[in-house]
Amino acid sequence: MKMYRENDSVVYTDETGRKIDTFVIFDTDHQSGTTHINHLNLKVGADQLELHPRSANGCSMPMNDSISFELFKQLKEKYTKQDQMKHARGQMSSNAKVVNLLAKAS
Repeated sequence: MKMYRENDSVVYTDETGRKIDTFVIFDTDHQSGTTHINHLNLKVGADQLELHPRSANGCSMPMNDSISFELFKQLKEKYTKQDQMKHARGQMSSNAKVVNLLAKAS
C-alpha cells in the first residue's frame, strides 16, 4: 500500500480518468488505506493517487506563501472538528437509551 504524507502534492485520477492536482490534508490511514485529499474533501484509495512530480524529492509544500499555509491550517482544523463531531455523535447514539414517548390521549 502506497502511503502519502500530510502536505504531499498528489495527482488524483477521478472516475472519468480526469487528472487533478491536489494535496493531502491528512496522511494515509493505515487501517482503511484511504488518503484524505483536498479535492472535494475526498478520502480515496492509493490506486487513484500518484505522487506529483514536484513532490518527488519529498520537500515541497503545496503552498508557497504564508496566506496559503494559513488557509490550509484552517481547512485542516475544520475537517478535524467535523470528524470529532461525527465520532461524538456516533458514541452518543450508541450509549443513549431508547425512550418511547407516548402522547396524552384524551
